[in-house]
Amino acid sequence: MSQLTRREFLGTSAAGLGALTLGRGYAAGTGTTARPNFLFVLTDDQRFDALGCAGNPIIRTPNIDRLAGEGIRFEQAFVTTPICAASRASILTGTYERTHTYTFTKPPLARAFTDISFPVRLREAGYRTGFVGKFGVAVAKDVETEMFDFARFDSLPYVQTIDGVERHMTEVEGEEVVEFLRGVEPGRPFCLLWCPWAPHADDDNPKQYFWPPAVDGLYKDVVIPVPEMAAPEYYDAQPSFLKNTMSRTRWGWRFDTPDKYQTMVKGYYRMISGIDMVLGRIRDELSRLGLDGNTVVVYTSDNGYFLGERGYADKWLMYEPSIRVPLVVFNPRAPRESRGLVKRDLVLNIDLGPTFMDLAGLPVPPRVQGRSLRPLLGRRTPPWRTEIFCEELWDNPDIPRSECVRTERWKYIQYPAHPEYVELFDLANDPDEKRNLAEDPGHARVLAELRERCGRTIGRLLDDQTKFK
Repeated sequence: MSQLTRREFLGTSAAGLGALTLGRGYAAGTGTTARPNFLFVLTDDQRFDALGCAGNPIIRTPNIDRLAGEGIRFEQAFVTTPICAASRASILTGTYERTHTYTFTKPPLARAFTDISFPVRLREAGYRTGFVGKFGVAVAKDVETEMFDFARFDSLPYVQTIDGVERHMTEVEGEEVVEFLRGVEPGRPFCLLWCPWAPHADDDNPKQYFWPPAVDGLYKDVVIPVPEMAAPEYYDAQPSFLKNTMSRTRWGWRFDTPDKYQTMVKGYYRMISGIDMVLGRIRDELSRLGLDGNTVVVYTSDNGYFLGERGYADKWLMYEPSIRVPLVVFNPRAPRESRGLVKRDLVLNIDLGPTFMDLAGLPVPPRVQGRSLRPLLGRRTPPWRTEIFCEELWDNPDIPRSECVRTERWKYIQYPAHPEYVELFDLANDPDEKRNLAEDPGHARVLAELRERCGRTIGRLLDDQTKFK
């Protein structure tokens, strides 16, 4: 790593880092007319409310909270597919899983999709592109080199021995981010994706959660409240095909006793706090390099996460903890009145690529299905989508395929292999999705309307998929 060693990066406080002399000549992408730089932080398995700024009274995320206070937090952000492989492919390409067809055990993401990905488009437009962390998408040969000028694809386990010293992957990734920033070229904007593996559990290790030593003391004297939806009655009320899922299996790994629940959730929180700590150091580095005034920072996750709700761990299903994620967008050049806002617009992971391209002044490819968030990055409230569609299509016997339509008030869920069972929730009066209204005659009209919308959207996406062949 150039100029700043990994040990120096880890051993220096945020204040102390400011005293280091880094030299000059790193002013690429600065000035009021320059194209913006992008730092895109994509965590793994972070649910929407696992941030202090999202109202969580326990978790410590001061740097992300500050980012939200300086930017915009979207409290109704969703992934189109709550599983990492398909979601990451959707983020890269701006398309739904049903269109790009990529998920686990499938062939690599087709060139027709990687060609319209935002890293490729930005690189073709002159951006220096970089990647650090978990990629999670299989692509055709040489595509990664077409996407990125700089790549550090990291893998588990979390704790690794480097030069005889045990290191945590989140901190190592932070150093790799700094390495990229040190290579910024004068006059050339950049787009860097930092995709921490955290807070994903290490499924092959009985401890599951590992965090940087610097956050080891957090939450020791805290009692994590168990969510109401973790009560056995909500698990027992489900049909058998929803009871016996991989989400339930992993609940047994992590949450099946009160003591284990406390240990595991604290570990999950510490991993997020570790990301927050490293993000603070990275933002300090941006400031020292003179890049902070023109670097748009976006923070989100590839899917949500169950913390015991309905007797589940992990994600995959269409309930809110699984499909809803944090999303913070900070644009340092935005006017003061457009900062510190909280938006309730329904936004999707497939909107991120179009947003990067739009902010960079590039046309968005017509086959991209997401929408640029640029109109929402201010105080005004332009017309926006009023419903979203989500799906999970991996053909895995332990994870039932599912599809849903969610409006600002209603959610409809169907299961292709189990057409006899559907769900309808009134989110305005039942935000925790406790009561399935599908069998209530008083809601038959809403059920039929949402079922029809779901089918119509699926048909449109199938039509879109054929356009890529």
